[in-house]
Amino acid sequence: MPSRDPHDPGYRRLRYIRYADDHLLGFTGPKAEAEQIRDKLAAFLRHELKLELSAAKTLITHGRTQKARFLGYDLIVQHSTSRPRVNGRIGLRVPDDAVTARQAPYRRHGTPWHRPHLLNLDDLQIISVYGAEYRGITQYYLLAGNVFRLHRLRRAAELSMLKTLAAKHRSTVAKTARKYRAVTATPHGPRTCFEARQERPGRKPLAARFGGIPLKRQRKTVITDRQPAPPARPKEIITRLLHGECEWCHTRTTVETHQARKLADLAPQPGREQPAWAALMTKMRRKTLIVCAPCHQAIHHGKPAANCT
Repeated sequence: MPSRDPHDPGYRRLRYIRYADDHLLGFTGPKAEAEQIRDKLAAFLRHELKLELSAAKTLITHGRTQKARFLGYDLIVQHSTSRPRVNGRIGLRVPDDAVTARQAPYRRHGTPWHRPHLLNLDDLQIISVYGAEYRGITQYYLLAGNVFRLHRLRRAAELSMLKTLAAKHRSTVAKTARKYRAVTATPHGPRTCFEARQERPGRKPLAARFGGIPLKRQRKTVITDRQPAPPARPKEIITRLLHGECEWCHTRTTVETHQARKLADLAPQPGREQPAWAALMTKMRRKTLIVCAPCHQAIHHGKPAANCT
């Protein structure tokens, strides 16, 4: 392993080679050798996979003096005179421009502003929307060493939410904050948040919360892969239509749907014989019958089954 002492003749600087948008290679050595590796990658992609390496997206970044952007994080090689044990280790950082970009939906004219398109929602839904947005961004960046920088985003989103609620109820931000302020317990101690609750008789109350997430780095995290929900089973009427077979004459052709208002309307009338199509629907216990166009026309004209062959 190369020495990490810059005064050691064997010291080599760490550089990053990034190609495409979702690959990052770490390399310890001179820049010329990094450029050779990049050229070999380009040749392999061109000759073996028939792909072209984008010169604009393929960057060689010096790890100590520059940042490599990857999956929304800034990657750096850490160096500290007060904490030498972190020297040479890879660090994750929240990009400043990412924080600024995330604040944009909550700001107008350079200051946090209310969001007019949310005014028709109830209080529970408004806090739920803001809480879900902030929680998703914060939890994504909890691996970063400077996750505390997201306090600017929290402040902008919080003021925008309070102004939206205040505009809805024609109140002030201070009164709205006092109304919805709450305290929640976290592994790092109690934290202030904003919460709305909706009581339901005999059931657990609905609750929406904004904030209450400690902006502390999580050194270890476990990714829980949730099983995807099974695809919804198509409705029976759709399956019968897609089958493309007339349920009266059993002809495979373009089909239509004949529908009765209720099954009671299909019952035989006194002194009248029940039509065959009505008897079939009664037997199937279905208010719909998938038929071809000639059979559908025969049903409406009170004629016997059409000769579809």
